Amino acid sequence: MKWFLMFGLGILSCLAGCRSAQSTASIPAVKNFEVEKYLGQWYEIARLPHRFERDMIQVTADYTLREDGKVAVLNAGWRDGKKKEAHGVAHLKGDSDIGELKVSFFWPFYGDYRIIWLEPDYSSAIVTSSTKDYLWILARASMLDKQLLDDYLDKIRLWGFDITKLEYPQENLEVKR
Repeated sequence: MKWFLMFGLGILSCLAGCRSAQSTASIPAVKNFEVEKYLGQWYEIARLPHRFERDMIQVTADYTLREDGKVAVLNAGWRDGKKKEAHGVAHLKGDSDIGELKVSFFWPFYGDYRIIWLEPDYSSAIVTSSTKDYLWILARASMLDKQLLDDYLDKIRLWGFDITKLEYPQENLEVKR
């Protein structure tokens, strides 16, 4: 009985902690999204820190369409001189023309992947999750023009993200902040 009570209190504690994260529900996902154009390789230009990418550099994400219509996800980067990879799967969350997916790297657990900014030519994007604890700036090239990056940082700040915590994992990124 004591174990069950401790377990229950632990679950309640976790749920209370999850509620404290700021939601991104007020930030709409992009419309007129075409998953086929989103496929391919993306470079991680900036990110909010989290444990699963701690100390990772030269991070990329590769998206390919599977035969079953889902999207294969391959995230890769370098830590301590060794290449690390994470394989996952994603599927559209709802309407196919809205930039919202569900992504899993550990079945049966899925997380939200919300594209909140996307250049018309699919050359760069800003991605978040269901909370403001997660944010990525992605691009097709390993560097972004300084003015474009500054524009993105302004958008991100207006959406309520703490840009002072952003990390820049591309070793060859000209603009370090």
